Amino acid sequence: MTDVTVEPDEATKLRNKVVDQLKEDGTIVSPDVETAMRKVPRHLAVPQASLGDAYSTYNAVITQEDEHGNHISSVSAPQIQAMQLEQAGIRPGDNVLEIGTNGPNAAYLAELVGPAGQVTTVDIDPAPADRSRRFLTETGYTDVNVVVADAENGLPEHAPYDALVVTVGAWDIPPAWIDQLKPGGRLVVPLRINGLTRSYGFIRQGGRLVATSAHVCGFVAVQGAGSHTQQVMQLPGEEGITLRFDEAPPANPSLLDGVLDTARAELWTGVTVASQEPLGTLQMYLSTQVPTYCFMSGKPDQATGKIGPTGSSWSMVAIDGPHFAYTVVRRDTEKKTAEYGVHAFGPDATAFAERIAGILRTWGEKIRGSDGPCIAVHPAGTPDDRITADRIITKRHSRISISWPAA
Repeated sequence: MTDVTVEPDEATKLRNKVVDQLKEDGTIVSPDVETAMRKVPRHLAVPQASLGDAYSTYNAVITQEDEHGNHISSVSAPQIQAMQLEQAGIRPGDNVLEIGTNGPNAAYLAELVGPAGQVTTVDIDPAPADRSRRFLTETGYTDVNVVVADAENGLPEHAPYDALVVTVGAWDIPPAWIDQLKPGGRLVVPLRINGLTRSYGFIRQGGRLVATSAHVCGFVAVQGAGSHTQQVMQLPGEEGITLRFDEAPPANPSLLDGVLDTARAELWTGVTVASQEPLGTLQMYLSTQVPTYCFMSGKPDQATGKIGPTGSSWSMVAIDGPHFAYTVVRRDTEKKTAEYGVHAFGPDATAFAERIAGILRTWGEKIRGSDGPCIAVHPAGTPDDRITADRIITKRHSRISISWPAA
């Protein structure tokens, strides 16, 4: 790459401090990613931000909001970018497509592929594409292709790719993202499953993708044809209680009519978690063990007492026909732990509470501390008998299989 302009010493010091932190916390493990992130002057992509904000290790810099104040474009935190670069395993000479552009990440990719490789970065919005183009020109990465397009169909003119790196939150995997990968190619994507977003590293095996890594993350949502809006339902019988479904609501929600008029069963599980313990596998495990899973939030000032108190601003919810259950927590401030419990309603609320409590206990005994489930992405229409899984989630373009070996 072309040498960039000599920078202020402060920016160089802050950049090196970020990389040192990411090496210390285990995010950066490869020398090539380290070298790229020490070189690229990411602060030039966000001139409106202070150097401290531009080089905040774990915080993004928001660059664009919509009329409602929702974040629609950002320069991701260095930690997130390093994490995805490590997942992608970019090698010299690779042909890489980045979906969702911000400038610095495309420059990191250009450093990793070297002069023999090619990087194309695409965004549906001209504004971030223009910012990216200006940054890449200013810093000497003029060989990067910057394209304005809806990447739902990939970018066939530069395919096939050794790797696709998606920097926006996706709900599904369009067929083009698989088709435009070379055999054995890598896809890194923040994919939402049952409302839970993980940055997955996938490998293409024939017509499917097999996950090799998964990390909890947060990204602005994809726009255009691939966008997906959560479905919202008010819980019958309780003002201010909102259920949010990322996949699909119950097939017959009327079965919940009057459910809160039944006696509430309450059960503590004995499953305790530390205050800083990651709970990603708990949420994912519960979501794959019940017919319908969602999140519940409420307004305490509108509560009647039928729901809660939950001990949290949101709860995991399980629904099966006329049965409804949600998680509650009680905290031990001295030990800095919290115990999970279950509140359940329905014609056999006690049995349903026991069933959900059993799922949480299984997580505590067999899943907790594991690497999580085995996940694969299959083309839409793949029959069940060709998919081995504990749970199959059907989306618009794909069927996602989830298996729990430890269970």
